[in-house]
Amino acid sequence: MKIIEESFEIDGQKLTLQFGKLAQAVDTSVYATLGDTAVLVTVAVGPENPNIDYFPLSVEYAEKLYAGGLIKGSRWIKREGRPSDYAVLTGRLIDRSIRPLFPKTYKKQVQVVITLLSVDGVNDPAVLSAIAVSAALSVSSIPWAGPISTVRIGYITSGEKKETEFILNPTENEEEFSSLDLVVSSTKDKVLMIETKADIIKDEIIQEGIEMSKKENQRIIEFIEKVAKKIGKKKDIVPDEKNYPEILKLIKGKYAKPVAEAVKQEAETAGSEDKMFQEIISSIYEDLEKKYDGKQIMATITKNNYETIKKNILEKKTRPDGRKFDQVRDLHVEVSMLPRTHGSALFQRGQTQILSITTLGSTTLEQLIEGPEGKEAKRYIHHYSDGPYSYGQVGRMMGPSRRAIGHGALAEKAIEPVLPKVEDFPYAIRVVSEILAENGSSSMGSVSGSSLSLMDAGVPLKATVAGVAMGLMSKSDKDYVVLTDIVGLEDFAGEMDFKIAGTADGITAIQLDVKNKGLTQEMIKDIFIQANKAQLEILAAMNKVIDKPRKEISRYAPKVVVLTPPADKIGEIIGPGGKNIRALIARTQTEINVEDDGKVTVSGLDRAKVDEAVAQINNITRVIQVGEEFEGEVKRILQFGAFVEMLPGKEGLVHVSKMGKGFVKNPYDVVKIGQKVRVKVYQIDSMGRINLQMLG
Repeated sequence: MKIIEESFEIDGQKLTLQFGKLAQAVDTSVYATLGDTAVLVTVAVGPENPNIDYFPLSVEYAEKLYAGGLIKGSRWIKREGRPSDYAVLTGRLIDRSIRPLFPKTYKKQVQVVITLLSVDGVNDPAVLSAIAVSAALSVSSIPWAGPISTVRIGYITSGEKKETEFILNPTENEEEFSSLDLVVSSTKDKVLMIETKADIIKDEIIQEGIEMSKKENQRIIEFIEKVAKKIGKKKDIVPDEKNYPEILKLIKGKYAKPVAEAVKQEAETAGSEDKMFQEIISSIYEDLEKKYDGKQIMATITKNNYETIKKNILEKKTRPDGRKFDQVRDLHVEVSMLPRTHGSALFQRGQTQILSITTLGSTTLEQLIEGPEGKEAKRYIHHYSDGPYSYGQVGRMMGPSRRAIGHGALAEKAIEPVLPKVEDFPYAIRVVSEILAENGSSSMGSVSGSSLSLMDAGVPLKATVAGVAMGLMSKSDKDYVVLTDIVGLEDFAGEMDFKIAGTADGITAIQLDVKNKGLTQEMIKDIFIQANKAQLEILAAMNKVIDKPRKEISRYAPKVVVLTPPADKIGEIIGPGGKNIRALIARTQTEINVEDDGKVTVSGLDRAKVDEAVAQINNITRVIQVGEEFEGEVKRILQFGAFVEMLPGKEGLVHVSKMGKGFVKNPYDVVKIGQKVRVKVYQIDSMGRINLQMLG
């Protein structure tokens, strides 16, 4: 391919797509720039693997520190290691945007790799990457019903005049003033993917932002279409769907009742392995004289089940577990489950069961994240943990999957807007949500579990947060049904998973994935209305158990105090070679850290010891006044007097003439090393030296 370069303006920034110059070994590659942010997107196609029955699409986002002019901080490792959470989340965001538009029967291996080459701190590499991937797929030989586009929307409110304005693709500095981080991927007329963090915002505002996103995406899509028309490759032929009439006949006939019973059991039972289905597969395998393998039989059963579920919902108005369309599953809430943790809660919705545990620590335990744009500290951390037992399966206990990282991040952003400021609550906070049983909506269960656990730990949240997952079944854009609190089977058989989290007053987080060609404006409006009703119901159930944070943190949690002493006093706290601070740590059995910004953090399990350490640091840093009296200790004796430590690290001189009422010839006649004496400050000279006189 010859080198082709096309440009387009997005909100005053120049977007450039270059084809044919870099990475020529793959089906398609695009070098894309937006301002000084640059990415390389490669799309490689591999042969179909007959051993798998799904579409093997992988989207990898590779962060490179050189993109920001940085070298890894480790003394021993300089190469980039495993993908960061941000890289995983960016890859997932793009995957969720493009996956719905591939043909269901296309099974060739497709790998999309986005390499971040340059970052300018102004233009978002995630948005640029999504647009570049859309352009690469549109030009490629892969059948795909794109293009799509992605934009980020902010929402800024004037503090005094209460004026508001949406902002397109906000810069890093602008995001600090924004109460909304809304990322939307769409076709020209339908929404495919939403990722949102919001500062308790009404859904009407978010819907307005979604419509703004669609309008901007339309412009970018038209640009990509022109590029694809000019240089696009001939698309691969989409294979026909494989059907097995003999298997289907048995499923609808002889095994209709057992299959229906198995579906009902799966909808009502946690876990994804069902013995009833395995027995049916074995029977059909024998009935058809081993003509078809288990995968072919299971695929036919699954397809038939999904079609039946959809038909029952749309025509018979019945869900697999018998609930109404807007009905939330039975709720069970408990707090203070675990005796020695700082906070804990059990949140169960239907068969989905989550145990969330809160741990508090000093702010020195914040997570440091190193990326191309520098280092940042993370104070609140949420980890989603789902072992094989969550699904009723046997499997290896591995590190977190991409799904687990995504679910953890979603629950994290849902809670962040209600957390207290670090000045009001100087703690690092970690919540782990253990998924004990999974049957749909575990990520939203983690939001509710986290909120409960944090309140149980005494974290002063601004409000309680709950989440719910919504589903959709449709015949057309006008004829559809919205489902509240979907179970796993409805997720698999349905057309979307629309997760919404928030308080009684507004939304804090959204995540949308679709399996159809996208959602209309009317669908989204109906989804928000129905989700709000469910959220209020869930919040009411949570508030019955605990409706506000506990007044005190757990006695097993450390007490943390942050001090901000004058900059010129830091040296006195530390002392020569760290002498003072080491002695104070040993004496009070606390942890004391001096941060680069001058803040001093004191933490420990013994409240009294922490208070003692804080008092001593305050004594070290406070300005001593003439006339003050102290109980001090004699540290050194000289011929002309004695040095008395009246505060930790602060000494003053008692001259022999100030040791008593009469004449003192030898100081050793009056005091001894280690003796406690009462002294008064009678002079502070021009050099800051303190002169004392003994009392009594």
